[in-house]
Amino acid sequence: MGSVVSISEPRTAEVIEEADLPLAAGEVRLRTIFSGISAGTELADYRGTNPYLDKTWDPVRRLFQPGTPTIEYPLVGLGYEEVGEVVECARDVTNVQVGDRVWGIWGHRSTTVKTAEYASERLLDPAADARVGIFSHIGAVALNVVLDADIHIGETVAVFGLGVPGQLVAQYARLNGARVIAVDGVESRRKLAAALGADEVIDPAEGRVAERIRDLTNGRGADACLEITGNHMALHEAVRSVAYNSRVCVAGFFQGGATDLRLGEEFHMNRVQLVCSQISGSSSSLQHRWDRYRLASTAIRLATEGRLQVLDLFTHTFPIAEAAQAYQLLDERPAEALQVLLEFGTDTTRER
Repeated sequence: MGSVVSISEPRTAEVIEEADLPLAAGEVRLRTIFSGISAGTELADYRGTNPYLDKTWDPVRRLFQPGTPTIEYPLVGLGYEEVGEVVECARDVTNVQVGDRVWGIWGHRSTTVKTAEYASERLLDPAADARVGIFSHIGAVALNVVLDADIHIGETVAVFGLGVPGQLVAQYARLNGARVIAVDGVESRRKLAAALGADEVIDPAEGRVAERIRDLTNGRGADACLEITGNHMALHEAVRSVAYNSRVCVAGFFQGGATDLRLGEEFHMNRVQLVCSQISGSSSSLQHRWDRYRLASTAIRLATEGRLQVLDLFTHTFPIAEAAQAYQLLDERPAEALQVLLEFGTDTTRER
């Protein structure tokens, strides 16, 4: 028997037993080493605010409709930031071996079974820190934001929100040749962004964010604003901060309404483009070349090479048995945490 995280009802996480899957031809068994908790989509599930929990998603017409929830509690095995080790191979498997480390998505569970093809395409460099492997999905999400924003060398980009995806977006934007202005209300996150290369940091609590960004750009405004908060007030300030006829790329997972978003003001007068960035696809001009696998594998490669700094993003590690405390931390004291890890080994080094 293995273990898996279950959200039995809003704000109630528990670890339950789960039967190990049988191994068939062409498959390998993975033992999870680490699993990262997403402070965006996962917390929406944990808090009960995800629209999938009270509306029906029609995948053909691509519309939410009132009716039966698309997903219901208990939510078993949620999570999409995993790295594990091959512990068993079917007899016919030749391209993967026991001991190989694999990154991918299989939820907060102690073991899983994947095809050898899946594993062989996601092998983690043996020299890399195993924790690098949890960034395949969130790294892909962040990379997609920069691709959707269509950033060019020499441009100034303002990043609103410096959680894990925002920190990655800021780094990707610099790798793409941009000057980065990073905006967040948490001092530790601003300091980290600066240490990781952001050119300017702004505390929105001091006010006049748009005015300060225009001051830093000779009155023009940012060439692109990247919104990673899911907060409609931040989105409105991003709209105010971007240059005339320029783009705000919106990646935050908004919950509820957006009453402070004033579309009759700067949005209208400055011909601002609002573009949604979401991992189900890439920009129409790129989607024939950039699929999910390329996004994820690129993120892992850049992190493995040290061009994308990810190890500085970890703040807390909990043994899997304490998953409930990990969710509670992210829910109740979000400013204290950045990337939170669940560890599935017997050695539990925790930073609290």
